[in-house]
Amino acid sequence: MYATAFLDLPALSGATGAVLLPGSKSISNRVLLLSALCEGTTTVHDLLDSDDTRVMLAALRQLGCGVAQDGTTVTITGLGGRLQKTQALEFFMGNAGTAMRPLTAALAVMGGDFTLKGVPRMHERPIGDLVDALRLLGCHIDYLGNEGYPPLRIREPNLVLEAPIQVRGDVSSQFLTALLMALPLAAEQRAITIDVVGELISKPYIEITLKLLARYGIAVQREGWSRFVIPAGSHYRSPGSIHVEADASSASYFIALGALAKGQGITVQGVGADSIQGDIRFVEAAQLMGARITSDANALHIQRGAWPLKGIDLDCNHIPDAAMTLAVMALYADSPTTLRNIASWRVKETDRIAAMATECRKLGATVEEGPDWLRIHPLPAGAWRAASIHTYDDHRVAMCFSLAAFNADQVPVRIEDPKCVAKTFPDYFEALFSVAQAHTVPVICIDGPTASGKGTLAARLAHTLGYHYLDSGALYRLTGLAATRAGLPLDASAEQAIANLARTLPVRFQGEQVWLGGDDVSEAIRTEEAGMNASRVSALPAVRTALVALQHRFRQLPGLLADGRDMGTVIFPDAPLKVFLTASAAKRAERRHKQLISKGFSVTLDSLRADLEARDARDLSRSVAPLKPAQEALSLDNSELSIEASVDQVLAWWQRKQPF
Repeated sequence: MYATAFLDLPALSGATGAVLLPGSKSISNRVLLLSALCEGTTTVHDLLDSDDTRVMLAALRQLGCGVAQDGTTVTITGLGGRLQKTQALEFFMGNAGTAMRPLTAALAVMGGDFTLKGVPRMHERPIGDLVDALRLLGCHIDYLGNEGYPPLRIREPNLVLEAPIQVRGDVSSQFLTALLMALPLAAEQRAITIDVVGELISKPYIEITLKLLARYGIAVQREGWSRFVIPAGSHYRSPGSIHVEADASSASYFIALGALAKGQGITVQGVGADSIQGDIRFVEAAQLMGARITSDANALHIQRGAWPLKGIDLDCNHIPDAAMTLAVMALYADSPTTLRNIASWRVKETDRIAAMATECRKLGATVEEGPDWLRIHPLPAGAWRAASIHTYDDHRVAMCFSLAAFNADQVPVRIEDPKCVAKTFPDYFEALFSVAQAHTVPVICIDGPTASGKGTLAARLAHTLGYHYLDSGALYRLTGLAATRAGLPLDASAEQAIANLARTLPVRFQGEQVWLGGDDVSEAIRTEEAGMNASRVSALPAVRTALVALQHRFRQLPGLLADGRDMGTVIFPDAPLKVFLTASAAKRAERRHKQLISKGFSVTLDSLRADLEARDARDLSRSVAPLKPAQEALSLDNSELSIEASVDQVLAWWQRKQPF
């Protein structure tokens, strides 16, 4: 997951490959709570690992459920519908509506002393209609802030079950879902009826709830979409084990990707024709816009069909979350697209109608909006603008607008706060980059002499920007180490053998660790001997040639920070920013001396300076790729600068090259 302040997406050109989706958020949190309400244990497979599910799991642990987790498999030891009466409990629900609403209902029916609160946005999301319905049932719930909104205080109920319970259906389907999941706890002696007031929105999400309830032994009787009856004698029974489908809402981004991008198409694994999720009907909407889609039981295959896409006018009641993706697809259409019946967008993680309209306008689009509709006009070639997309701490906004990077004008898109995708799809951007191709992947080169601090600077910059990191010096150190371990002399007599070894070097950078195959060699390659050996093998032309292709393979989305001695001159001559980092020999020797002393190496400052100067002379005079600044490189002398100041300077130079 990218935890950077922003993530810059270069212009993307195509996409080909397969994506395995995470588990459905809607199913995951429903299954967790239902398993908690059962007696005995339930093993949940393929659970979504996200902010929302972590919130629910934390709440279940607080309630006394047994929770054993092994990756995406979680075993829940349930409460049997009864709570141990303990001290007052306070639950922090973040911004997880799929946890807040059903847990409120379940706790209110079971009774106790509970406080439920969340992030500020959660305290702006209405819950009054659910609370009103629960109060009519005899539940004791108080508002601790604004009327109709969390935070809430729950006490012991005095249940009254004779009359039908009424709940509005036109604000959020989560209110009805919450009641359907909670009321079986009170239906042992009599049937309980729920009447929906007004039109029920997001019906497919209720379908998910009903199908999952059936898996747990609750056969709800439905009269159209206006009345639901929970039979007398209802009792939760664990299914023993249950598998969570991949998230159909998350599939929408990759369905759209396949429809937009040139290439051999996209395969989405984990969800298909047999899905119980309503958002699978996003497939129909994408097909209306021109996508070519085939479906297996557990996979989708998407290719670009009609181009440009076709503008549509669609009632989106059946796909309220996935429909957001259509708003960005509409930018690539041949005529305006109107999305209707989306009032629920107003009360989600943010006001999504306003958010989508605002951010589409930043890209250059004309957008009209109403209380429950949105109309987006397409953007022709020449009209796209580079934009920094505000994401409103809303995962779907971030994921939707990543698709704007496929624009006809090849302008980049900045996604602010990319970590917000952790709510449902923490590895979304990694999944996107695994199948997407760019016109050009940006590279920042940091060149300079030994011990100038270029590795530290480049690593910090890579972390700040979310870019990949290439320590080219490490490659030469690794080559020297591998050659030494193979018993090869580090001179021209073994040049071809060392080159062959370098060509298939099994190197992997993982944070500050450097791996050679399965061996962590982070310390082994940082010795002075390793540095001298690196300098020796780097003087061999065949070795340098062998390592060029390896270095090029590090140029991957979203970008690369490369440090070395010839990154800007030889390896990445087209890099948009090249920095030549310098420091005096005395200062470099002093830094290296402190570093080695801290690691227990006994060296003298004078000998270090002499070695550095000798290495500088060798690097400056070598016939192949001698150490020198690239013609357009910006010089940065960090002799008296802190690492923070150096980072800030390079970031300032980089920002000047951006269109945001």
